[in-house]
Amino acid sequence: MSEEILEEETAKSPILKIILIVVGVLLLIGLTIGGTLFASGFFDADKKADAEEAIAALEAEAEAQAAAAEAAAAGPEKVKQDSPELTRFEQSYFQLPKPLVANIANSRKVMQATVAIMTHYDSRVIENVEKHDFPLRFAMLAAMRKVTEAEISDKDFQDNLAATLKIEMNAVLETLEDFGGIEAVYFTEFVVQ
Repeated sequence: MSEEILEEETAKSPILKIILIVVGVLLLIGLTIGGTLFASGFFDADKKADAEEAIAALEAEAEAQAAAAEAAAAGPEKVKQDSPELTRFEQSYFQLPKPLVANIANSRKVMQATVAIMTHYDSRVIENVEKHDFPLRFAMLAAMRKVTEAEISDKDFQDNLAATLKIEMNAVLETLEDFGGIEAVYFTEFVVQ
């Protein structure tokens, strides 16, 4: 019988030892983590509140700097103005839907151009250009038919033609609407054959 008791005690003791070792290790890990957190000031409410205030102050300063940089990059705000005042504002562009095709004077060559306009005034100028498309096209084609082959070889030919077309278009609009408003004429396509 004493042998049986001895066998039971030896069988229970390794399990008991393992359980005690595991509990001891877990207790040691818990104490180490708790001591580290206490030493670093994790449980100190004053330090935590100070840190949160410092973070909030840094975030507010960063937002203020970002807003100032954004405002500086945007520059002054552009405003559209009603015509016919002489103040210049935001540019508006409009491309005529069909290209202009005209014969060159005293030549077998043909000139084809797609025209776009720019204005600083409100949308009424563009509406007037759309409204009076036919008389404007007629005036531009009449000006383009006066171009000679010698003028085409000039280095400033397109700039001169654009200035002429601007004058012609404004003259037509001033006749029909009492206000031109076209500030510049651009060629988006230009071919001479």
